[in-house]
Amino acid sequence: MEKFFNPQSVAVIGASNSPFNLAATILNLLRHNCYPGDVYAINRKGESVHGFPGYSSVLDIPGKVDLAVILLSASQVPGIVRQCGEKGIQRIIIESAGFSEAGEAGHLLQQEMESHMRTYGIRILGPNCLGTLNTQNRFCCFYGFVPEKYGEGFITPGTISYIIQSGGIGVLVLDSFSNDVCKVNKMVSIGNKSDLDEADFIEYFNQDNTEVIGMYLESIRDGIKLMKTARRVKKPILAFKVGRTEEGSHAAMSHTAGMANNDVIFDSACRQAGIIRLKSISELHSLPKIFTTMPLLRGKNIAVITNSGAFGGIAADILVEQGMKLASLAPHTQERLAKTGQLFNIKNPVDLGPAMSKQMFIDIFDILLSSNEVDGLLPIPNIWQDVVIEAILDLIEICKYYQKPAALYIPNSISKILTIRTKYQIPVFESPEEAVRALVVSNQQYHYLLKKERYHERNSFECDETKLEHALRV
Repeated sequence: MEKFFNPQSVAVIGASNSPFNLAATILNLLRHNCYPGDVYAINRKGESVHGFPGYSSVLDIPGKVDLAVILLSASQVPGIVRQCGEKGIQRIIIESAGFSEAGEAGHLLQQEMESHMRTYGIRILGPNCLGTLNTQNRFCCFYGFVPEKYGEGFITPGTISYIIQSGGIGVLVLDSFSNDVCKVNKMVSIGNKSDLDEADFIEYFNQDNTEVIGMYLESIRDGIKLMKTARRVKKPILAFKVGRTEEGSHAAMSHTAGMANNDVIFDSACRQAGIIRLKSISELHSLPKIFTTMPLLRGKNIAVITNSGAFGGIAADILVEQGMKLASLAPHTQERLAKTGQLFNIKNPVDLGPAMSKQMFIDIFDILLSSNEVDGLLPIPNIWQDVVIEAILDLIEICKYYQKPAALYIPNSISKILTIRTKYQIPVFESPEEAVRALVVSNQQYHYLLKKERYHERNSFECDETKLEHALRV
């Protein structure tokens, strides 16, 4: 698996100097990223592309090639796969479309390609995929990307790794992380999953420096394999799956050749395997920071802190609607809060009022987080003084000390939220609903970890594998 993300030499097959050549954009991206490995362009003329040497066949390349990236018409791919096998190339990414998702003719081409794969012992990613990204070494074989349009997302190392069935989702995540505290570690587009699937990459990401695994799925090929793999992984696994409706399921089939399966069964499988199912596509990039910056939420009792009484009521509603509880503060906790200053309300939600110093903020954070009746915080302070930002920065460390999380929202415009988040690297969420949802999934992951530990002790499934296999298999 490592050679898909860290090849020492890569051949881009189909890259030429023809106008609008998509494979050439991969070479342009590797050049822009200053990728240190050996790169070759393969085209009929054997011409160099973007400064990389060209050959008319992979068989003409001197020396060993770790990875081949193919972006040609589907009809040419099986023959190229055979040539790669003859060359001894064991890892291939097929970015070409026109296979199983394109009907019977494409299905036959995919079968021919898979036959060569088995003959030569090749592992294949795709077809009909975008490829891989590794920010640690600046390797990226995404086609069609203009690197200047995505800032430093391709080369800024992070800790969140993604498994996606759509290149467009990858673009969304990279773009969104440009103004967030999280960054991408690795990303893989799996397409039709002719060979490697999501479970293979979950296994791989479990062994590297990934902290959170995100997935966008349109189909499940081997449900039991996915479940067994996920149950071994203690890192948070976040999954958004399309196809909750019949219409969405058919749309997924036309995209990456896979019906989206039984959604009710998939939901049950996620709960049993310890996979956090996401409710919106934006959660793929908005929620990981609750895991990378905060301890896990061990209970459901939340204290709300705000300097706006209105947002106290709003937060209380959202917490209850999403299954959390408004912590009932003990009398001695309220007495301690009252001594910090002239608070508008010492009950939960705690209303700070406008007259606040940094030390008052810190004292209140400490009182609440040290209280047995509080499992986590939902701070909603308006950023109207610099001391508020200073106090929030200290809050992150206080949360780590007490091993209790805070999901922060500031009731300001989105533009101001993004500015504060990027300037001070504060893990602030963009709405109170998003912040509460982060607490929900943090608590979910805590219980999943307990469940996985029990599972490892028993080493058995609490489910009917036969029924799940039938429901989840394409």
